[in-house]
Amino acid sequence: MAEATAPATAIPHAAEGHAKGQQHPIRLYLVVWAWLFVLSACSYMVDYFGVQGLLRWALILTFMMLKAGLIVAIFMHMAWERLALAYAIIVPPILVLVFVAMMVLESDYTLMTRLTFFGPQ
Repeated sequence: MAEATAPATAIPHAAEGHAKGQQHPIRLYLVVWAWLFVLSACSYMVDYFGVQGLLRWALILTFMMLKAGLIVAIFMHMAWERLALAYAIIVPPILVLVFVAMMVLESDYTLMTRLTFFGPQ
């Protein structure tokens, strides 16, 4: 019984991709750099126009998270990684933010309770 063998010149898909290397178009990096510039300009405009209060911090944090997301997705190549690896890297910081938000809410409750029961009479 004769077994079918692959020709000696055939290269498996994985080895073929590895031999060529992973190339991304330069246009992608230029577009991301342009978006990072625009988001940074928007962040500076918050200070330039003198936005104050919670709106200021909400805008600054939003621009910061958008810039961090672009950097992680494109420059750190997370957009092309397996989903499990992306979850392993992205989920823990999200959970930390959730826990920090829970602590902030708890601190407000604790402060309110202390002022109610131990505050000035």
